[in-house]
Amino acid sequence: MEIGILGGGSWGTALAVMWASAFERVDLWVRNADDARVMTETRFPARYLREIPLPANLHVTSDLASVVRRHRVLGLAIPLPAYRDFLNQFGRLFLDHDLILLSKGIEVDSLLFPSQIVCDVLGASWESRTFALSGPSFAREVAVHKPTTVVLTGPEGDRLLELREQLATPRFRLYSNPDIVGVELAGAMKNVIAIAAGIAQGMEFGSNTMAGLITRGLAEISRLGEKMGGKRETFAGLAGMGDLILTCTGSQSRNLTVGIRLAEGLALPQILKELGMVAEGVKTTKAARQLSAREGVELPITEVVHGILYEGLTPRQGLAQLMTRSLKSEV
Repeated sequence: MEIGILGGGSWGTALAVMWASAFERVDLWVRNADDARVMTETRFPARYLREIPLPANLHVTSDLASVVRRHRVLGLAIPLPAYRDFLNQFGRLFLDHDLILLSKGIEVDSLLFPSQIVCDVLGASWESRTFALSGPSFAREVAVHKPTTVVLTGPEGDRLLELREQLATPRFRLYSNPDIVGVELAGAMKNVIAIAAGIAQGMEFGSNTMAGLITRGLAEISRLGEKMGGKRETFAGLAGMGDLILTCTGSQSRNLTVGIRLAEGLALPQILKELGMVAEGVKTTKAARQLSAREGVELPITEVVHGILYEGLTPRQGLAQLMTRSLKSEV
């Protein structure tokens, strides 16, 4: 098995390192030629996970065309906000490839998920060749081969099952799930709830609060997801509950960190500058709020996170807003 990874951020690099341990060859495309040269010469990443050695069969290059020509299976690991421009610029290179989408989120202007952006730019025919990987998986743990379990979604059929078998390793277990709407929505929305969890942690509200946020956060994700055509079982699985628990509790979670820093009184621009990496939940909050209005689905936690990020609501005001809502049935 061989694969080409497009995007040398922390997630793309981690997957390239992990798959290189099991595959014959992995090619990693990075946009910056100097980064490619440094990584090739030193055998260490140039920007992210810099202490992780690169296996000998992991080839780093800034020549995108060469990677696309060599591999039929391509993993797209660039940040979601760059998807549309990237596909408009380079989509002509993609022919009969299988695309494995490795980014999570919702495009703010269009409210499209990653797989929908691909089809919007490249055409509806790409629906049968577009897949996505999601689930509880921190990049650093994947890079050092900690056992990880994720879900591969895409069109139901033989190719989904073939890719599941081909991309799995003894330390990277894949389940298949054809509910691409549910998987992609859950992977995006959990980052919004994680910001709320970080705010709660930063304010030292305790375990009761965290348990309530995660549970009611999953309820929000499930309500919106089912309204949009996702399956309830998906939200109880790896892409839903699994990823939500990890992102809301794990110290490596960037979105959790954003929430903690907000609770400490830091301004959002300063937080993002210090973070130095993408925190998908910040932009996803905007998109999720728009989806809430469009679909007529109430998302109270998302609404509060939006207020704190963009409307001057303080964390304490946000808590009061959630706790003093009219009482309702849980189910």
